[in-house]
Parts: sequence; structure tokens; C-alpha cells
Amino acid sequence: MGYTFSLSRVNLNNDLDLNTRNDNLANSNENGRIANKSYLGWDIFQMKSHKNLYENIFSLENLFLAYKKARKGKTLKNYVIEFEKDLNKNLIDLHNELKNQAYKPKPLETFVLRDPKTRTISKSDFRDRIVHHAIVNILNPIFEKIFIYDSCANRIGKGNLFALKRFDVFKRKVSRNGKIISNKFNDENYVSGYCLKCDIKHYFQEVNHEVLVNIISRKIKDEKFIWLIKQILNNYSNNSKGMPLGNLTSQFFANIYLNELDYFVKHKLSAKYYLRYVDDFVILHESKEQLEKWKEQIQTFLEENLKIELHKDKSKTISLSKGIDFVGFRNFYYFRLLRKRNIRRIKVK
Repeated sequence: MGYTFSLSRVNLNNDLDLNTRNDNLANSNENGRIANKSYLGWDIFQMKSHKNLYENIFSLENLFLAYKKARKGKTLKNYVIEFEKDLNKNLIDLHNELKNQAYKPKPLETFVLRDPKTRTISKSDFRDRIVHHAIVNILNPIFEKIFIYDSCANRIGKGNLFALKRFDVFKRKVSRNGKIISNKFNDENYVSGYCLKCDIKHYFQEVNHEVLVNIISRKIKDEKFIWLIKQILNNYSNNSKGMPLGNLTSQFFANIYLNELDYFVKHKLSAKYYLRYVDDFVILHESKEQLEKWKEQIQTFLEENLKIELHKDKSKTISLSKGIDFVGFRNFYYFRLLRKRNIRRIKVK
């Protein structure tokens, strides 16, 4: 067919990198309010939809870019070496399967990881990981524009450090820069303010496929694209629930799914100091009563609209003076401490 994918001969231009970060933050302020948004049950702004995207997924340029991303850091793995023995044919075969809608993911390889919690990880075949990257290459520029500023996980320019810095900003604003109230507690080191810290129960196992597809379909008006997404989801579960922890698409879809919660909290509840890292999120406020009220409303929203629920033992309101456990650290007003289990994990590694 005349296609050559030699790493030494192909030079992809920057405009082929469909996953390059768009300059979307211009539409966001520090409180995370962005135009062109909607969430389940409440339309805030008219959302632009996209059609005829499927051909972009199986384009040879996109598949080659996806292959380069999938192999990054794994060039010495046997499965990568085997795939590269006939790289041209393998990519063209994948191209044809996707084009003709004959693509079917291979069974997942499942193993148990204890680090420190016991987790079941499902790993996709290398060629399927290329497809995952190809999908995210197309979807990421579309959805990145509508994610709130303070959604911190699995996004370029965000992460644990970003979340910690934002938490630090929020706690200082809520506590009025550490204003003491010693006349009430007779303690000059007391810091006012509260944090609602929440965790979603068995999040990745409970994601509802129908709800997720409906959310994506509001933006992606392409039946073939939706067909491919269903192929990826159904490869993990036959009961229309759950996503494998090891998939790139699972991480990306997790943000799309809980973007609905982000909008509910920011626009319906008008919570100013809200921060989310995957399925862990915090809301800071000076009133404990207000946070408890929001907690009940969030629980109702999650159950009715996203078919998931808060973890009862891990979702509670805590005084900022006691330190908040978030993204691997115990966060106090004047300092933060690395969690002991993370210290043990570092020593073992």
C-alpha cells in the first residue's frame, strides 16, 4: 500500500499531535468556571457537538502517533519488540479493522497489585493500547475544553503537586489566612474552617456504561465512534458496569464521568473551593453545617444521575486544624506530612 512507518524516516509534524494541550485555561478562572458547559439535568450553556470523527481515529497518522505513545518507556518489552518486527503490516491491519468496524479487543490480562491496597489490574494487549491512545488523541482536545480548572488527575499540567498547591490556596482563603479565634478556643494555634473530604465507593467497578455513553454522546454525534467506545467498555464487563484500572481510556473516561459532578458542585451548589483528583474530592468552607448539607445533596445527585455513591466511612467533614488527608499527604495549615504508608512504599522501592 506504500506506507512506511520507520521511526528513522517518519517525522510527524506538531499539527499531527492531536493530544497536544490546547490553550484552554484562558476560558477558566481560578474558581473553575468555564463557558460552554452542561451537566445531567441542568443545561448551563449550549454545548458544541462533533460529528464525523471516526475517520480521524483510524487514520494512519493518528495510529502511528498512538503507537509511539503506547511504546513510550516500554521499548524493551517483548510485546513491543514483537509488534515492531512487522510494524507496517500491524498498523495497516489495525487501520483496516477499524475502518471496516471489524475491530475486536483481545481479552484482558488480569493480575492483583498490593501497593498498599489490594487492586485488580486489567492490562490490555499492546495493539489495543494503541487504539486507546488513538481514541484519546481525538477526544482529549474536545473534552479538555470543558473540564473545570480544579480537576487535577490525568491531565497535562495538572497532577498531585498542582492539587496540593490549590488545596493550600483554598485552605488559606477559607481560614482567612490563618486568622486565630483564641477568644473562643483559648488556643492561638487553632485554624478555623472545615473540609468535606469524599471518596466514591468502588468507583471504577461501578461506572455505569449507559450513563457514560450518554454523556459522551452529547458531545460526539458519531455512531461509529460510539460503537468503538462500547467495544472497549464491553471488553471488561458484560453487566454494563465497570472499567479496568489499567486502561488509558478508563482514566480519561473517569474524568468525563465525574465532570458531571464537577458541574453540579460548581454551578448548582455554587461551592467555591472544590477540588477533585479522580474519585477523591474535597470542598472547603467556613461552615460545617453547609458542608454537611452539600454532602447530602451530592449523595442524592450521584445516586440518581450517575448510579454511584459516596463511601460512607471515607466521606466526612473534618476541621482544617486536624489536617486533611489528600493526594498522599496529611495537609495542615502551616505544613504537610507525607503519609507513613507512602514513606514505607518509597523505602521498599
